[in-house]
Amino acid sequence: MKENTAADAPIVLVNGFYHGSWAWTEVIAELAARGRAAVAVDLAAHGLHAVAPGSATRRPFDADAFATEPSPVAGIGLDAAADLLIGRIEAIGGGRRLPVVSHSMGGAVLTRAAEREPELFAHLYYLAAYMPASDTPCLVYPSLPEGRSNRFMALLVGDPESTGALRIDPGNPDPEVQTAIREAFYGDVEERKAAAAIALLSCDAPVAMVVESTTLTGSGWGSVPRTYILCTQDRTIPVELQTLFVSQADAAFPGNPTRVFGLTTAHSAFLSAADQVADVLTDSPGAFRGIP
Repeated sequence: MKENTAADAPIVLVNGFYHGSWAWTEVIAELAARGRAAVAVDLAAHGLHAVAPGSATRRPFDADAFATEPSPVAGIGLDAAADLLIGRIEAIGGGRRLPVVSHSMGGAVLTRAAEREPELFAHLYYLAAYMPASDTPCLVYPSLPEGRSNRFMALLVGDPESTGALRIDPGNPDPEVQTAIREAFYGDVEERKAAAAIALLSCDAPVAMVVESTTLTGSGWGSVPRTYILCTQDRTIPVELQTLFVSQADAAFPGNPTRVFGLTTAHSAFLSAADQVADVLTDSPGAFRGIP
């Protein structure tokens, strides 16, 4: 493993559910302006790896079929997603440790990958991301008191146990549906930009990724430096849940405490505050530590 300083390694960016590498375009530009190279990679079953059920594009649209059709990505779990991410990091790094940034459910995949191959990672960044405790499936968290105010679960279409997916309907023209998606994901994003982002969302996220868990160890994930970037106005992963992730991690691995920064943004800070995200990733003096 080649050594590198944090300042010269390319930053790898991993999207969350329904998004793709496109989500990081503005952050990549901000990082380039600060002299840092960055590469965005698609999460398994998302972006260029997304596969929609046939009913999603069939016309005339059959809402009942869309709510019940099994998902083509149902069986893609954390190991398959980690395999893809690890392969990308190995190719990009060429033997160097890399800083890797995750958003939302991308955090669970980053956690699995770092537990399996900690020597690949220079630093783990969680941007309003799931950072689940050892042996704890992500699906547990929205029902906890800290997570119940989320607006994400109300977006789901159909029965996840039947479809094998957490399915949403970003193509639904109903203004109420569009508003609900915007409020959950893009509460502080300019309206036209939010509409453009919604049009790019995929509809299926594998249930396997949220029901599986990772056993964390001190020689694996617990050995890698980590930073959590709180988004205090988040309506998908409420800030109370984000702070729970941090407290659980620090209790489990007190010798490697989480560095915490705070942004007064909603869930998708990569669109509403790309410059502030880049400030944190480049350790700008203006980045706000703690909760603003």
